[in-house]
Amino acid sequence: MRRRWPPSLLLGALLVGLVVLTALVSMLWTPRDPSFVDVPRRLTGPGGAYVLGTDQLGRDELSRVMAGARNTLVVGIVTVVIALALGVPLGGLAALYRGPLEEVTMRVSDVLLAFPALLLATLFAAVFQPSTLTAMAAIGIALVPVFARVVRAAGLQVLQQDYVTVARTYGSGSGWIFVRHLLPNVSSVLIVQATIAFAIAILAEAALSYLGLGTPPPAASWGRMLSEAQSTLDQAPLLALWPGLCIALSVLGFNLLGDGLRDLLDPRVLERLPSQG
Repeated sequence: MRRRWPPSLLLGALLVGLVVLTALVSMLWTPRDPSFVDVPRRLTGPGGAYVLGTDQLGRDELSRVMAGARNTLVVGIVTVVIALALGVPLGGLAALYRGPLEEVTMRVSDVLLAFPALLLATLFAAVFQPSTLTAMAAIGIALVPVFARVVRAAGLQVLQQDYVTVARTYGSGSGWIFVRHLLPNVSSVLIVQATIAFAIAILAEAALSYLGLGTPPPAASWGRMLSEAQSTLDQAPLLALWPGLCIALSVLGFNLLGDGLRDLLDPRVLERLPSQG
């Protein structure tokens, strides 16, 4: 008997696959140099040699959209890695060592939760120079409490199981229990949360670039492309459509992928899904 894959998972995987494929292709090939300025051809409409047209500086819009996908993918990956690397150990410590350590860990998480990613990135930009690295660090740190709370909540349930009690009876240390029992049992929850965090990172980086606090020029960024298109909305409204559509579809794709993975990996949901022969 096979279980039917949730439609949201299939659609999300398709959209995410398009973003990843575009980013990978842009590493090897783009129709033109995304940073090449050709002023005489500025604001050329879609068609012919320029499939999506050119921007206010004559740069090829398709090449910049492709390069923006690469930047988006890098930002999402690094941000999620930062959040996982800091949030998972914190959540594991809170679950394994109850009492004062748990209280301190959760209160630190509460403090970080009080700072949205955009606000934290603004603070980072005020102290350090605005850059892609600054944006990634700020967004990643802002997402740390989310992963810490997820791991702690799921870990507390795992630690109540009989096999963990047996492991402790036979002298297994907290580190062994964390690696051998806690992490494998919360991995499905972490996968789902990582896809959702990826969508949050894409949206936050686009907002920061739109405000001038993210990826600096001349590197292509969907958020800054959207900001630059504002000045030419009356002449070339499509310049705002392409990056806006990319951002929307990417965020939608990762959110649908997260929802689909949650439905697929949650045993309680699996029991309710129809079977295929």
